Amino acid sequence: MSVPATKNIWRGILIVSAVGFAYFWVLVKLSRDWWFDENYSHGLLIPFIIGYILWLQKDKLAGARSNPSTLWGGLLIAGGLFGLWAGVAGAELYTQRISLLLLIVGVVIYFWGARLLRLLVVPLALLFLAMPIPAIVFNKIAFPLQLFASRCAVWSMRMLDIPVLRQGNVIELMPLNAVHTKKLEVVEACSGIRSLMTLITLAVVFAYFTYPPAPRLESDGSRPRWYRTYGFWRTFLIIGLAIPIAIITNAMRVSGTGVLARYYGTEVADGFFHSFSGWVVYIVAFLMLFAVGWILDRIAGMRTPKNPGGKSPQLDMAFANPVGPAKMVAEPEGNE
Repeated sequence: MSVPATKNIWRGILIVSAVGFAYFWVLVKLSRDWWFDENYSHGLLIPFIIGYILWLQKDKLAGARSNPSTLWGGLLIAGGLFGLWAGVAGAELYTQRISLLLLIVGVVIYFWGARLLRLLVVPLALLFLAMPIPAIVFNKIAFPLQLFASRCAVWSMRMLDIPVLRQGNVIELMPLNAVHTKKLEVVEACSGIRSLMTLITLAVVFAYFTYPPAPRLESDGSRPRWYRTYGFWRTFLIIGLAIPIAIITNAMRVSGTGVLARYYGTEVADGFFHSFSGWVVYIVAFLMLFAVGWILDRIAGMRTPKNPGGKSPQLDMAFANPVGPAKMVAEPEGNE
C-alpha cells in the first residue's frame, strides 16, 4: 500500500515542528559550530545537500510501502528523548546531537517503517558527519596526525639534504642567509583533520551521486545480495580511500611548507601561502578521489564481456548516475 504524500503532509509538518521545538537550542549551537569552527565549516552546506537528495528521492519516498513498527520505533524515540535529557543534564553537546539522529530514526520507523529508512541512509550519514566530535576524541586523532605530518616533512627535507631537527611536532631548521635557526610548529590546524573531515563527507556525496545503477535480477528472479554488488564495493573503496588521501595530501602540504621555509624563510608558513596551499590541498585531494572512482569504473567496464557483434550487452553495473541508485532492471520477456 502506497503512502500518499497529501495524506502525510500535515503529519510531517507536526513531526518536524515537534522535533524542532525539542531540539531548538541543540540546532542553534550546532549551526554556531558550523559557522565558527573551521574544522566543521562544511556543515553549512549539509542541510542544502540533504534537502536536494530528499527532493530527488521525493517520488520514491512518496511511493514507499509503509510497514510501521510501533515497538521498535517507540523504543528508539524513547532512547532519543532520554539521550537529550542526559545530554542536557550532563552538559554534553555530542550526546544531545546523537540523540537527534536516534529520534529521527525512531520517528521514521514508528510512522513508516524500516523500508523508508533505507532511503534516508545517506542524509542521516551526512548529518552524522557534520556533527563535531567530542574534544577528547578530536585531540586523540589530531595529535598523531600532527606527528605524522611533521615526520613526513622532516623526511622530505632530509631527502633534499636540508639540515633539520624535529622535536615532537616542532621542526627546527636554518633558512638560507639566516643567522639563527627557526622553528616551524605543525599545529592542530595543520594536522590534516580538517581536510579529513571534509573529504570523508565529500566522498559520501561523490559516491552517492555517482552510484551505478543496480544490477539486473538474477536468472531465478532474485536480487543479488547487496555485499556482492559493484556499487557497494565502489562506495566502500571511495569512502575508505578518502582517509589516506586526506592524510597524504596534508603531509605533502606540510613538507612543501618546510622546504620553502628553507629557501624563503618561515614567513611562508603564514599569510597568503598558508591559506592558498590549504585550498590547493582540497582540490588535489578531491581530484584524487575522483580518479579513484574513474579507475574503478574503467576496471568494471573492462571486465564486462562483449557479444560477438562487438557491442556491449546491458551492463550489470553501469557508470555514473546523477540521481543516485537506480531501480532494478528486469530481464526482457522471452528469455526464460
